[in-house]
Order: sequence, then structure tokens, then C-alpha cells
Amino acid sequence: MLPGSIQISGETLSSAEIRDICESLRENSVRLLSLRGCQLSDRDFGRICRGVAESHSLAQLNLNLGIVSNISRVKQLAEALKTNRSIQSLFLHGSPLTDAGLALLNPALSIHPSLVALDLGDCMLGDEGINLVCGLLPPDGAKSGDQVAGMLAVAVASSRTLEVLDLEGTGLTNHSAQTLLDMVENYPTALRTLILAENSISPELQQQISDLLSEGEEEEENEAHEVTAREKNPWICQSNPSSQMVLVTSGLGESLLAETEM
Repeated sequence: MLPGSIQISGETLSSAEIRDICESLRENSVRLLSLRGCQLSDRDFGRICRGVAESHSLAQLNLNLGIVSNISRVKQLAEALKTNRSIQSLFLHGSPLTDAGLALLNPALSIHPSLVALDLGDCMLGDEGINLVCGLLPPDGAKSGDQVAGMLAVAVASSRTLEVLDLEGTGLTNHSAQTLLDMVENYPTALRTLILAENSISPELQQQISDLLSEGEEEEENEAHEVTAREKNPWICQSNPSSQMVLVTSGLGESLLAETEM
């Protein structure tokens, strides 16, 4: 069945209705969700956001006319957008975001891979908010190196096979290097070599990343040595490192098992 649409305007939504909407989102049966001017509790708004995060079919989300009514809802929407990869159009017209709210949304908006239409009309934005909007509109229509690096870090952190990544001369800055540093420091990864030459990244940050990658490689080598040692000495008792079990066999085929405390 092809994804359909859910369009509701100016209604007070019950928990049962919210549950049905969330089920449709999780089942990927919704391409357009419009809750224009509707009333719903903060709890139910959170449920909608979790459904949006899980949906792979949702292409258009309309929350016009006050749906995103407070900072708590802004944060929930931002978390949903960090996970969602399908939304192409987001309408927030008439939401009291203010500059502070847009600042919370901006990181998720800037790295979203599919978003091409954004309505922020009548959202009480000032100069700071407009500057953030301008940052979403690079002159050549492409995302900046830093924004791409943020998306790339997510992919690298989830990979268990990638060992070498060459990002030489790709327009990265200290901001993107810090993102990559956080990734290397906090997530287990197979990455061993990260090339960042010819970018506007400080030598200190590059060295920190290199040191962390080297530490990970040394830990793996130590673990490999321990495994090899156990394979070469299969009679070592693992529960007590100070005790060894020695098997002695005579040339006549008779065996004697002796336990020696080392």
C-alpha cells in the first residue's frame, strides 16, 4: 500500500487519535502529516515526535499555527529531526519559536539530509534567528564541509569495518574536527587512520584525534597478544593466574597428570 496522508485542522486531538497517528507513522503508511492549528497535550506531542523519528515514509510535516508552542516541544522536535531521514518539507508557520527556539532547532535542520522546504513565517524571529536561517542557505546550494562532517561522523560511528578515512582539503574547520574528536573519543569504531591535512583545523586538534586513534590501535594489539598467549599456553588456569596445570606424558604412552603450583 502506498503511503497516504493525515490532515487535521483546528481540532482537539484525543490520546486515542494520537495513538492511531503514531502507529501509522511507525508502519510507514504516512507521507503527509498535517496537524495545522490542532490542540494536543505535551505528552501527546512527544509521542508524535517519536513517531516522526521512526518514520521512513514521511515527506511533509505541517505543524503550523502554534503546535510547537514552547521550548520543551522545540527540543522534542529537534530530537526527532536528528533521527528522521525522510522529511522534505517542514512547516512551522505561526509557531512562537523566537531566536532561542530556532537556535535549538538549527543543528538538526543544518544536517538533515532531505529537507528542502522550511516555513518559518510569523515565528517571532529576530536578527539572530535570521542569521541562523541565512546559515542554512549556502550560496552554491550545497551544505558546508562542517555540516557534511557532522553527518559523516554519525555514519563512521556506526561502521564496524571502516579503517581509513581521507578528508584532506575538504573545507573542514575546528568545529567539524571537534565533532570528529567527540566521535573517536566516545564511540567504539574500527577507524585507525583519519587524514585531515589541508583543512582549517588546528594542529592541536589533529594531534588529539591522532593520539586517540593510536590508543585504540594499541589496545587492540594488546588484546591480540593476550589471546595469542592463551592459545600457546592452553593449560594456564584462567581463574588463578598464579597456578598452572602441566600435563606430562611418558614415551611409553603412559600419562601422568600433575598439578604444580607455580
